[in-house]
Amino acid sequence: MNDTEIFPMPPPGERRAGWWRSIAKYALGLAPFVVVWVVLVVWLAALLSARADWSDESDEALIREWLEEARPFRKSLPEVIREYAGRGDDPTAGADKRAELEEQLRALVEPTRAYESKLPGFPIIYRLEVVLPGPPSETVAWDNPAPRPRQQNQTRLRELAPLHPVSDHPEIEVRCVYQMHAFDKLRRREQDRRQIGLIAQGVLVVATLLAGVFVYRFLRREVSRENARIHAAAEKEHREKELLETKIAQQEAEKAKQDLDRKLLEQRLAAAQLQTRANEAEKSALEMKSQLYASIGIMAGSYAHNIKNLLVRPNDLLHRAMEADGLNPDTQSMLGEVKSTLGTVTERLQQILRTVRRDTGKPELAPINLAAVARDTARTWADMGRDKWKLRIAAVAPDVPLVVSGDLSHLQQAIENLIFNARDATFEMRNHLREEARKAPPDARKQKLIDAAGWKGEVTVTAHADGADVIFEVRDNGIGMTDAVRRNCLTTHFSTKRDNAIYEGYSAGMGLGLSFVAVVLEHHHATLEIDSTPLQGATFRIRFPGLSTDPAGSSIS
Repeated sequence: MNDTEIFPMPPPGERRAGWWRSIAKYALGLAPFVVVWVVLVVWLAALLSARADWSDESDEALIREWLEEARPFRKSLPEVIREYAGRGDDPTAGADKRAELEEQLRALVEPTRAYESKLPGFPIIYRLEVVLPGPPSETVAWDNPAPRPRQQNQTRLRELAPLHPVSDHPEIEVRCVYQMHAFDKLRRREQDRRQIGLIAQGVLVVATLLAGVFVYRFLRREVSRENARIHAAAEKEHREKELLETKIAQQEAEKAKQDLDRKLLEQRLAAAQLQTRANEAEKSALEMKSQLYASIGIMAGSYAHNIKNLLVRPNDLLHRAMEADGLNPDTQSMLGEVKSTLGTVTERLQQILRTVRRDTGKPELAPINLAAVARDTARTWADMGRDKWKLRIAAVAPDVPLVVSGDLSHLQQAIENLIFNARDATFEMRNHLREEARKAPPDARKQKLIDAAGWKGEVTVTAHADGADVIFEVRDNGIGMTDAVRRNCLTTHFSTKRDNAIYEGYSAGMGLGLSFVAVVLEHHHATLEIDSTPLQGATFRIRFPGLSTDPAGSSIS
């Protein structure tokens, strides 16, 4: 574009708006310089004022020092005023002190009269007074008998600001009317003032000239910028074509992006279909798992039913034997204990039959006291553990009820599975100790074998409250678990024992016990935590959501 190209004129309203915008822009651009110029003028004015007042302030400071420090009779004026203020109620003493104060004022002022109009800069005192406020107020003053001059430029009288020379009597004031700077000194001061004024005027003129130069350069620069802006606006129209071409290219890129988005959506749809198939496979696995548990329940129910039928005949024979005559008390007691044990077995088989006849996913929930369950479990298996398993089974539970909502039969089976799992862990620990003893050196083998034979397994069943929850734990000192075993121990058919293994005469190794426990706890909305270290035992911690406690405990299982 060349410089001779003609641009269209904007409408009048737009021209006026642009004109005001230019004025505002120029004003904002000149604002810093105007502020600096105003500050400079104010600073010069303040400097001139301070220079003009410096002499008066110096004179006033000299008068104040003279009144406070002069000692015509070995005492300064503040000391005489203090003595007069503390004269007391004695009229004679008061008159003496007043006369002394008047004499002090006269002694201060008389030297100034002796040299009046003879020494330049020497003060001329026209009145000096001491005001003591009342009631009643009192004034002690000295007046110059000479007439006061008329108020002219070079004979101006000044009045000293009230002094408070006595610190312990701040209400007492000393006032003074005086004149200073007589003869040619006063004229020299006026000449100094005029000279300073001329200098200030010169500085202001120079500053104004500099300001004019600055404003001229500023306006010239702004005009150049405005011309550049106009040319830039013209070039903007030229660039619109390029912008349109860029937009077309951008639209094509957006179309390509939409194609990519469509492909991405198709991939997401395919992933969603895969997820749906995975969910269906998981659902099928759960159904198979449920069928497996149902089959296990049917099998367990069949075994329980057959065992219950086999116990009918022993119960009948035991009943007849107890009714026979001539039994000694010991025999009668043992037969009673056998009858009680068979009754417990029959009742437990009946519970198993009731359990397997209903869906394990639909437990019959009722309030259960876990503290009582812990004590009953330990009491049921303590003799068996001590006599047959070489195992000590103990319970730690509070006397107050720890109530949860659950199915007693299911929970008892789950807890017994944990007891049996702990029993097997102690068997493995005992076998491990025996193997380690056999591998020991000959000199230490005997002692290690004795220690292994004397080792006792321990299983502790505990119940306690943790806030609103109830914690039920089964802890043993058995072989323990590695991290890999602990992560997979709840998986169905997972077992670290040999298939159909015999531990101290008890079958194990099917991998169903802990998986059954997990299913029961899931139905009870409980969580299972497992803490275990190899050769350091294991703790199975069950957390139940608790209910309100029943102090009486009469209606809680």
